[in-house]
Amino acid sequence: MRKILITGGPSTGKTMLVNELEKAGFNCFKEISREITKKWKMKGVDQLFLTDPIAFSKILYKERLNQYQSAKTHNINYIFDRGPIDVIAYLNFKNVAYNSELFKGSTELNYDFSFILPPWQEIYTNDLERYESFEECEKINQNLVKTYKEYKINLIEVPKLSVKERVNFINEYLSNE
Repeated sequence: MRKILITGGPSTGKTMLVNELEKAGFNCFKEISREITKKWKMKGVDQLFLTDPIAFSKILYKERLNQYQSAKTHNINYIFDRGPIDVIAYLNFKNVAYNSELFKGSTELNYDFSFILPPWQEIYTNDLERYESFEECEKINQNLVKTYKEYKINLIEVPKLSVKERVNFINEYLSNE
């Protein structure tokens, strides 16, 4: 079994890439932050992360950690659209103080391959759940790189290519290792 992470700032093409990898036969855990945001919007909270970043982060971290842990029980390869460590990087980006005990499970996380999609202004868009500007996307990317490095997880940058070419890049990388 191999655990393969896809991470990156907002609107860098992660979801499209993960969807294409799934079509190519990979087993994928999808991004869940949008679902959490939509759920809280139905409760009258427009952006839980902005309203209560710690509450949102605890929920998101727990769900992403559950995804990661559930992959241990299967003898297949998995793609993760973001990981628990992304939560820490976003809190760092927003300069939100937090108790590191909330995320103590992060030291045990390890991926066989960890890919990061860089900021790409030509494909960047906002929507109801994605409120960050492109400049913030660039800062989030810097925080992702820094935070993953702190957890000793090496990130492989995926080139700014078409989705099909990005899938090919990942497949070639995986087959060469």
